[in-house]
Amino acid sequence: MTETTAIILAAGKSKRMNTKMAKVLHEVCGRPMLSYVLDSCRQAGVKKMFVVVGFSSEQVQEKFADADDIVWITQEKQLGTGHAVLCCKEHLKDFEGQTLVLCGDGPLIRTETLAKIIKEHEEGHAAATLATAVIDDPKGYGRIVRDDSGNIKGIVEHSDCTKEQLEIQEINPSYYLFNNTLLFDMLDNIKPDNAKGEYYLTDVISGILATDHKVLAIKAVLPEEALSVNSRAQLSEISKIMQKRIQKQLMENGVTIVDPDNTWIDVRAKIGQDTIIEPFTYIKGQVAIGQNCRIGPFAYLKDGTFLKDDIVLEFSREDVTQSDRKADINVS
Repeated sequence: MTETTAIILAAGKSKRMNTKMAKVLHEVCGRPMLSYVLDSCRQAGVKKMFVVVGFSSEQVQEKFADADDIVWITQEKQLGTGHAVLCCKEHLKDFEGQTLVLCGDGPLIRTETLAKIIKEHEEGHAAATLATAVIDDPKGYGRIVRDDSGNIKGIVEHSDCTKEQLEIQEINPSYYLFNNTLLFDMLDNIKPDNAKGEYYLTDVISGILATDHKVLAIKAVLPEEALSVNSRAQLSEISKIMQKRIQKQLMENGVTIVDPDNTWIDVRAKIGQDTIIEPFTYIKGQVAIGQNCRIGPFAYLKDGTFLKDDIVLEFSREDVTQSDRKADINVS
């Protein structure tokens, strides 16, 4: 297997968020959205990640100061996705493997999708592979343009689309895998010839196609996976999707959640088999609940709460902290 590294784009400010904090630090179900992207890369076998930061870069680096697999790259001016990747050139110019390029504001990314991109890329001996999604409302996304045989011809940004191209529902959610050497060769030649005057990473795809190298575009991204965060409303929407994922996994592991719509569980929580979560329960932070417990209704468990097996908790209880930290906990 070819060595794979990753470049994660996390420099954006997002004016629509109206925030003083770096966008990628906003939390989704208890964790910064960037954490989900980093973990998906790790679980897909990536050993080193180059994270491109800009706005509030110190905040981001401080939050992930304990991670020894991250190289921080500063993009002084936000001149587009192509420019952001080019900022990594000095670190990757001699790397002969393959490079994932992903966005740090897409926390719904799944390891399975990254694994599929890597597998298809290697088996197809491609120079570049991108994963696409088909969605009902493609507004704002770059469109995938294919020829009559279904091969990719290029990617057209929404602001540059013709009337006909705007009708295309297959979109580019920015999941890329490149031959690293070819990636940086192409980046040196792209121009900001577009409506925004930016250096588009998508122009690298056009450049690779023009040189007759093989480019694959696989429909591997779920519609919800394509969502990224550019506003508080989108942050809320994505958090709801993530909450459904968290609860679904817990239920598959043997936890009963009586009313999922009226329950909130932090992604870091651990809950044992045959425990029942009653309605209007809020579990925040690193909480551990044993087996055969009954929690709620109207219970609030704060960060640091540890409950052993067979506990019944029917109300908000803040005294369950140090006293139960020493208890034996058996959670799945």
